[in-house]
Amino acid sequence: MENNTNLGRRRFLGMAAITLAAAELAGIGMLKAETLNQIVPPANNTKPELRAFEHIKQIKAGVLDVGYAELGPEKGRVVILLHGWPYDIHSYVDVATILADKGFRVIVPHLRGHGSTRFLSADSPRNGQQSAIAVDVIELMDALNIKKAIIGGFDWGARTANIMAALWPERCEALVSVSGYLIGSQKGNAAPLNPKAELSWWYQFYFATERGEKGYAANRHDFAKLIWQTASPEWKFEDAEFERSAASLNNPDHVAIVINNYRWRLGLAQGEHKFDALEDKLATGPVITIPTITMEGDANGAPHPDPANYAAKFTGKYKHITLSGGIGHNLPQEAPKAFADAIVAVSGM
Repeated sequence: MENNTNLGRRRFLGMAAITLAAAELAGIGMLKAETLNQIVPPANNTKPELRAFEHIKQIKAGVLDVGYAELGPEKGRVVILLHGWPYDIHSYVDVATILADKGFRVIVPHLRGHGSTRFLSADSPRNGQQSAIAVDVIELMDALNIKKAIIGGFDWGARTANIMAALWPERCEALVSVSGYLIGSQKGNAAPLNPKAELSWWYQFYFATERGEKGYAANRHDFAKLIWQTASPEWKFEDAEFERSAASLNNPDHVAIVINNYRWRLGLAQGEHKFDALEDKLATGPVITIPTITMEGDANGAPHPDPANYAAKFTGKYKHITLSGGIGHNLPQEAPKAFADAIVAVSGM
């Protein structure tokens, strides 16, 4: 359970001054804004214990032995929540608790290179390309006998959720995606951006160098904390919150996966040929047809697209939510109630 000062702040930020921009997108390419303001009084001054997932399960799925948290009734509607970098499953500890209390079965896996997830073979490529991570989640669903799930994500997790919804819509009941549509391609990433935009990707270029790889291996703890601070500049997280997630970055494959992920994006690392057909489909920028809610915080310090630029990528039932009040990149952890409410809302769309 969280420090109470932060809990009160997040309850306030998660609900106060929420801007809803909704479009059904039946040929509409613009967002129509509707404003809803709610104020939640701060909580009391007690200091509860920091909440964590008490039990991590393991299951063999594809090339991985996947570590995952599971909350809620076994027969509940399934929600799979996907974390980003440099974060871990605890971005969703409060979201998962809220949803489990509402009767959802919530699965929160450690992505490859994080937490207790391990490769089954030492010979498996430590590949961080986008389609490989999406296939991991599909194979996790197969291993757990889950035919269909509501998918939610931010950062790497949002990109993965986008890919799943685009390539396997029959496996995805609905989608909640922070920062919207994040599917990319090596060809698309080859186009230079303006200097200010390029500056925000400084760590991608750092990772492209041998110095960057060594630097991240030696300083991943401090590196991750810097990203947390710059990606969510108004989020005053506790040291204990950071340390809880930073432990997941000690995975033996973490550095290799992260470096490969960013080098692959720039075309500096090759993916596995078995994913070529999937990447070819993703390079076309496929639309997403399932019910979707996209979300954005007003203080997201990480690179992210303008919601108006991706609205037309969602051709099913669709809403966009912008949270005001200082919400940054790690939206599910900073505003857990707002994210959980979006999962509930999209499940009814």
